[in-house]
Amino acid sequence: MSSTVSNTPVPPHGQSSLHAVQVLGAGSSGSGVHVRSLSAGLVARGLRVTVCGPWSAEQGYGFTQTGARFTGLDAMTDAGSMASLRRATQGAALVHAHGLRSGLLAAVALRGRNVPLIVTWHTRVDAEGARARLVGLMERRVARAAAIVLGASSDLVARARARGARDARLAPVAVPAPRRPLLVTAGRLEAMAGHGPLLDAARRWRVLDPRPLLVVAGEGPDRAVLQRRIDSEGLPVRLLGRREDVPQLLSAADVAVLSSRWEARSLLAQEALHAGVPLVATAVGGVPELVGEAAELVPYGDPEALADAVTGLLADPLRRGELAAAGRARTAGWPTEDDTVAHVLSVYDELVQTFLREGVDGPGR
Repeated sequence: MSSTVSNTPVPPHGQSSLHAVQVLGAGSSGSGVHVRSLSAGLVARGLRVTVCGPWSAEQGYGFTQTGARFTGLDAMTDAGSMASLRRATQGAALVHAHGLRSGLLAAVALRGRNVPLIVTWHTRVDAEGARARLVGLMERRVARAAAIVLGASSDLVARARARGARDARLAPVAVPAPRRPLLVTAGRLEAMAGHGPLLDAARRWRVLDPRPLLVVAGEGPDRAVLQRRIDSEGLPVRLLGRREDVPQLLSAADVAVLSSRWEARSLLAQEALHAGVPLVATAVGGVPELVGEAAELVPYGDPEALADAVTGLLADPLRRGELAAAGRARTAGWPTEDDTVAHVLSVYDELVQTFLREGVDGPGR
């Protein structure tokens, strides 16, 4: 079974320069990292990108988080995968396959179509005997079908030329630098939100490597004061202003942070737990009752405790995974929108019936 998912709307045909389809197999992690990096860069430059590959690759590398679409290929050899790839490449300006098997699948899927194929050879397939002959046949088929073969090393380029490639070139396959951990908070920029202690905590994060980046979504009267402090102390904090995409920001976060002096049923806490994002929150108002054991709770106004809780989570992926699972489990027991409406209607009904009775019998009877 194959389907297509996307976290980012794809512009209608004609609004971007071209549509590039990336085809990925279930091979080395290096090719998966490369395709994710490549997809992010192409999307940032205005291209429409579709990644086709096994669902395990999407789960492991999150191509849709870069703005690309993803089409799942259940098996790299079955007819269903071939049909899915033919559909995904309909109208594509070019197809870029990564690896020998992906290149062969793409070459077959594009048969009869005037769509150029690029194949990157990331590694060499070592084989002996009958399998070595089969690999040689595959290499010749892919090398000759590709308009360009890109090799990750000079010997792979030479190998592609020996197999009949019309155009074989050495290509850079960069490994992305380690990503800075992303911390997300949201709320009005005012004293009640506890941004003072939060910035105190951010001072402690400056010594971490890589240094986390805290982004703050929201607007308010304290913006100028906070920005001056961020600038003067060189804090790793960015004020984003009013944003309508907080759920999307949270989906990219390593940790969500709630530093408020008081909250009843915090929207940020609810969104973080729904998204499976580990949450560090102040133990104030209704927050402990809301999150239970699904968040790390710290006292309000204790920047050291706040900083240590965040630092501890960043250093402990297992604990982050536990909190993510606990958050989703916690939200499963929360009232739904229908539950909320039903509750309010019951209050309305109770109130109306009371007033009707008093209207008939008179108050106090």
